[in-house]
Amino acid sequence: MTPEIKKLKDIIQNTDNVVFFGGAGVSTESGIPDFRSADGLYSSKYKYPPETILSRSFFNNHTEGFYRFYCEKMLYPEAKPNKAHIALAKLEQQGKLKAVITQNVDGLHTLAGSKRVFELHGSALRNICLNCGKNFNMDKILESQSVAHCSCGGIIKPDVVLYEEQLDMNVMMEAIEAIYDADVLIVGGTSLNVYPAAGLIEHYRGDKLVLINKSQTSYDRNADLIIRESIGQTLEKVVAVTVRAALGNS
Repeated sequence: MTPEIKKLKDIIQNTDNVVFFGGAGVSTESGIPDFRSADGLYSSKYKYPPETILSRSFFNNHTEGFYRFYCEKMLYPEAKPNKAHIALAKLEQQGKLKAVITQNVDGLHTLAGSKRVFELHGSALRNICLNCGKNFNMDKILESQSVAHCSCGGIIKPDVVLYEEQLDMNVMMEAIEAIYDADVLIVGGTSLNVYPAAGLIEHYRGDKLVLINKSQTSYDRNADLIIRESIGQTLEKVVAVTVRAALGNS
């Protein structure tokens, strides 16, 4: 165990008010590429850039093209929660973790068992008919292989926040409150360049900001601990120690 991971272990053992804020790097260990990886969205060979295709106006005016891109680049039905997702769910079960805040839309935190998850950009697991409001799971989108329609004839839209759309302010406010109240804020797998979501950590008032990221971020100078290792392996090691400690005290 490295000195950095040992320090994180000590930090978590001495608190029951941890909040985790994560980005695309959390899910890369599940086989989901981030936007800027070799297989990511920005390497796509499409007529339009990803920001255009994933906009509300493109969805409205070129729905078939939107769904072709969305199904190929945004949906990973075979992806499973990785060590990071599982470790965070265990920390919540132990009473250590109070909330997960994620920029991802893959729903893997929920699938791993986390209960208090704030999905800033929505979830691909949820899909809503724009006409009658009926809900559908991801299978409905995959089965359609084109524009997904409800039995009422309405177009089904993924419950994800597209470009040109506003974030859900109720989710934002709850996330801000969780960060503001946190004793420990762990930030992982995000460049902290995507706003307004990245600006949420400015609401943190504690003195234990932990960054787990393989590359530098603009918040490195504010961090109390920086770990440049795998998020999944790091959190798995920390949780293993906290579990043993809990069993020893029972």
